[in-house]
Amino acid sequence: MSIIELENVTKTFGTVVAVNELSLSVPKGSIYGFIGPNGSGKTTTIRMIMKIFYPDAGTILVNGKPHNGQRLENVGYLPEERGLYKKMKVQDVLQFHGELSGGTDLKTRIAYWLDLLDLKEYALKKVETLSKGMRQKLQFIATIMTEPEIIILDEPFSGLDPVNAEILKDAILNLQQKGSTIIFSTHDMNMAEKMCDNIFMIYKGHKVLDGTLSQIQDQYGADTLKVQTEKGVPALDGIKGISKINNFGKIQEIRIEEGTDPQKILAAVMKNTPVYKFEITRPSLNDIFIRIAAPDRKEVNHA
Repeated sequence: MSIIELENVTKTFGTVVAVNELSLSVPKGSIYGFIGPNGSGKTTTIRMIMKIFYPDAGTILVNGKPHNGQRLENVGYLPEERGLYKKMKVQDVLQFHGELSGGTDLKTRIAYWLDLLDLKEYALKKVETLSKGMRQKLQFIATIMTEPEIIILDEPFSGLDPVNAEILKDAILNLQQKGSTIIFSTHDMNMAEKMCDNIFMIYKGHKVLDGTLSQIQDQYGADTLKVQTEKGVPALDGIKGISKINNFGKIQEIRIEEGTDPQKILAAVMKNTPVYKFEITRPSLNDIFIRIAAPDRKEVNHA
């Protein structure tokens, strides 16, 4: 069952087509990842779902209800541009946002989330005294404190250190387990791979990927090799069948040409250097993202 549906949605700003005939369906209870380069149309799509923008064409249904002038009910939204009242105390900010959302038992909710996200000791401090990461966690709490049915997070992990990113990740998974549907945009492909039930990629306003990670990887096949050798990149020079090398220092990720036998690549590499690791694998989401969005990419078919 889909909780959000877009059908042939288009949004333009002057002569710029930000989103072009976009259709997608967000399954209820899922974690749905939005990915794409800067300026691709992610935030515009999110803002249309949130009724900040209205589409020029197409239809948007949220919980089966079409776009209209009424306020969205039971939806939490964390925008990319964070905004908090800096002179207010932390607990007062949360009380304010909770009342705006029609929340109940706010004192208990505020105490619970401040403790969970390691902000309890800052409850009576002004927002302006918090670090950037702390303010980001505070805005996250303000968004999800009432545990809305739909939670939309625009770049929730941006700027967070690994410890706080882990705390936020656990909180998001906990909300999903309680029944919320989570949509979040991110540039962290590793996080998207590990967390998302479905992944949607937009590029130049067009949908280019949409499905589970496995479905997306199946589109590209097993054309990737991971190699660790004594000599590194120099050992791969001049070997036929290699179309691209992504160098990670100790390990090289190799993309092979269509029809190339990986065993022949291995044999050629072994002539040049001792091989410590050789693995045939499907491309990572990061590699797929680069294939689509890199400046030297070939045109892709829009999904």
